[in-house]
Amino acid sequence: MSLVKLNETITIALSVTDRHKSADWYQKILGFEVMYHADEAGWSEITTKTENVTIGLGEHTEPAPGNCVPVFGIADLDSARAKMEDAGVRFDGPTDVAEGMVKTATFYDPDNNALMLAEDLTGGA
Repeated sequence: MSLVKLNETITIALSVTDRHKSADWYQKILGFEVMYHADEAGWSEITTKTENVTIGLGEHTEPAPGNCVPVFGIADLDSARAKMEDAGVRFDGPTDVAEGMVKTATFYDPDNNALMLAEDLTGGA
């Protein structure tokens, strides 16, 4: 039995310099569709051809290519984080909240690979 219960979604977060240009590329080359652009948050999401798997494009002035972070959907991030921290899992600073959008927390596996939990705050999922 696992310590926390994830939902059936995953977002693969990529660091890019221009979200709109990258989204266009993924659409043209791979046939993915834009879900939304959240310009105020510097974030865009696109669908993939795999059910419940999306790609998140995080805009950075100096992106870190190859720095792919799997983002696992979860219903109650705060509860899961508390359980994981009690089990010795290391988190990267406080939980980030984009009001009305998403709550996220980055954590690390034993080899220091970054992973993230995300709680949908839109009321839609």
